[in-house]
Amino acid sequence: MAKVKRGKVVRYNKWGYIFLIPFVVVYVLFQLIPLFRTFYYSFFENYRSGLTQIGPNFIGFGNYAKLLSNPDLWMYTKNTLIMWILGFVPQIIISLLLGAWFSDPSLRLKGQRFFKTVIYLPNLIMASAFAMLFFTLFSDGGPINEMLMQIGILKEPYQFLTNVWSTRGLVALMNFLMWFGNTTILLMAGMMGIDTSLFEAAEVDGATSTQVFFKITLPLLKPILIYVMITSLIGGLQMFDVPQILTNGKGDPMRSSMTLIMYLNNHLYSKNYGMSGALSVMLFIITGILSLIVFKFSNGKQDK
Repeated sequence: MAKVKRGKVVRYNKWGYIFLIPFVVVYVLFQLIPLFRTFYYSFFENYRSGLTQIGPNFIGFGNYAKLLSNPDLWMYTKNTLIMWILGFVPQIIISLLLGAWFSDPSLRLKGQRFFKTVIYLPNLIMASAFAMLFFTLFSDGGPINEMLMQIGILKEPYQFLTNVWSTRGLVALMNFLMWFGNTTILLMAGMMGIDTSLFEAAEVDGATSTQVFFKITLPLLKPILIYVMITSLIGGLQMFDVPQILTNGKGDPMRSSMTLIMYLNNHLYSKNYGMSGALSVMLFIITGILSLIVFKFSNGKQDK
């Protein structure tokens, strides 16, 4: 009987591995092999100068040295992080408040499904369409300027897209609106997984709702918060479509909204494949380092 049972387990496991084959094949073909080829080509000089093709010529770490000595890399990294922080901080605050509100059984809110659907809807809109909408709304002759002048706040149109911080703010606002619904759903799922007996015990002991949130909810949400922060950081460093469309691919004003992926796209457009490969690897390293810092910092706080 033991042999028969063991044979059945082996047969069931075999089907599990068979179902994994399509994913493994797609991952190897479209993720793993391109990753290694990008790393490989980053050591080559390979670009087009006019009608002349230069390379591919092996130059070792020449592309990396050129990137690290170029102040543009650090400027675009700073731009990307600033716009991510401007969008992420209000996103995590609003999502925590909404999650706590929707998951609190004592409030007995009506129409929760409707409101959850509404706050998630912006996540379904294409970023390019969202950027075009904001470009139209906040242009010099757009509805926002017209409305502000009609109510007397402005005397003349404000140039939102030629001011450094207003442009960065618009990019951050769009990222906030598109992603806060998704973050709310994740945090709310984590809150609903907390044992309700902990809240009941705290209520019996006379704890206020603020004390319950900071002493019980937040500490138990740390695994979800770390996941949200790291995935948001990775997505923020890969920010491309919103600033690309809003600034016509130039990162104006004065390249203050140029992101790392826009910088990479410029190298791909100019067919400088060696430099774009090196920049991709650098982006991978920067993402890994920042994600590790977030993870270690969060874990250190948790251990204390």
